[in-house]
Amino acid sequence: MPDLFRLMTETNRIEYKQQLTEGLEKEVIAFLNYREGGVIYIGIDKNGNTTNLLDADADQLKIKDKIKNNIRPSALGLFDIVSEERDGKNILKIIVASGPEKPYHLKKYGMSEKGCFIRIGSAAEPMPQKLIDELFAKRTRNSIGIIKAHRQDLSFEQLHIYYQEKQKPLNKQFRKNLELTTIEGDLNYAAYLLADDNNVSVKVAKYKGDTRVDLVESNEYGYCSLIKATKSVLDKMNLENRTITQITHKERKEHRLWNAIALREAIINALVHNDYTREIAPKFEIFNDRIEITSAGSLPDGLSKSEFFEGFSIPRNKELMRVYKDLDLVEQLGSGIPRILKYYDKTCFSFSDNFLRMVLPAAEKVYGTEQDTEQVPPKYPSSTPQVTPQVRELLNAFTSEHNRTELQKYLGLTDRKNFRINYLVPAIENDLVELTIPDKPKSSKQRYRLTEIGKKVRQK
Repeated sequence: MPDLFRLMTETNRIEYKQQLTEGLEKEVIAFLNYREGGVIYIGIDKNGNTTNLLDADADQLKIKDKIKNNIRPSALGLFDIVSEERDGKNILKIIVASGPEKPYHLKKYGMSEKGCFIRIGSAAEPMPQKLIDELFAKRTRNSIGIIKAHRQDLSFEQLHIYYQEKQKPLNKQFRKNLELTTIEGDLNYAAYLLADDNNVSVKVAKYKGDTRVDLVESNEYGYCSLIKATKSVLDKMNLENRTITQITHKERKEHRLWNAIALREAIINALVHNDYTREIAPKFEIFNDRIEITSAGSLPDGLSKSEFFEGFSIPRNKELMRVYKDLDLVEQLGSGIPRILKYYDKTCFSFSDNFLRMVLPAAEKVYGTEQDTEQVPPKYPSSTPQVTPQVRELLNAFTSEHNRTELQKYLGLTDRKNFRINYLVPAIENDLVELTIPDKPKSSKQRYRLTEIGKKVRQK
């Protein structure tokens, strides 16, 4: 297979650096000011050859420190740093979104030609003073980070708990560190959304038919931290996303009403990018033939529909994006829409001046009452699946839940590809083994366990 990086040259959206250098902030600022953002690879030279970073973890901390302390306005929530391996060598990938508060600049030099940069071709160039002035005049001022919360007696016990669960305890400076205060030091609207008690309600409605005439269920998740409301909506929609089983004389087919990965991404996208300055929360509606997810605010200024579908990101609420990413509710900037498009067409999205709506069609009819609900056959095959010797070995390896490394070690396998193709994938496809985190198949915390069918097959 050809080396991917050697096929890619530096472009208007790609920058290579052999090692971490002092001029990194300049490149980051150029992408923040560029309408499409960009990606910086550390550990790849200008010819696309992979070098080796001696201490990628230390470099990652240095990069975060540089971006946090040397760039203004704050770029927190507008970048990701991903550690990757290429040709057995460590590299770092910095994903930079287009910022909503242009012009971004070096703190040391301010909004001057010496401090502001823009991406031109494959280089970061000084920004002309005229453009600096134009961008500053258009700067978004009505954002949840700037608006003062109408209440200042806010508590954040729920937020503390969620960070503690991720082993990222918040310190006494968390309000400032998470940008939950205005320049004057007051709690902002982002803090209000994340507080234990607020007046924001997220509605999930369920209708019996394909119109809004016959409402059979209405739920409100809110008046609490938006993180808690998000988890409640995810749990509710996952419960509604039941599994359909079809059994024939040859095989048993199973699928869910909606693709679980795409549905989760659509829910998170609506909650993170909603325009809360209008004091309207996202709305989730379940019909007999579809789910409709409506969020306030259309495309951010400067982002076209084609760029939206390609995954270019201009986070509307960078403060929320930062927190959602800290809590593993968001993976990488710009990954949500491309994930949805793997399973649903672009026609599922509609845009207006005030709203963005996603319509996800159901694989089969959704029934509005308990009496109408299809009885799903038990999850057992009509006959014992064909089990290869490799799969049999894998089933015998299980004692509880295991990660990939543990299973390979038990089987004495060093070739990851061989393990995946001949052992793991056939076992999963035959419903003998399942993932503990099915919505994130590539999660570093992913583990595997036997299904009820797998346990029965192993006993035989």
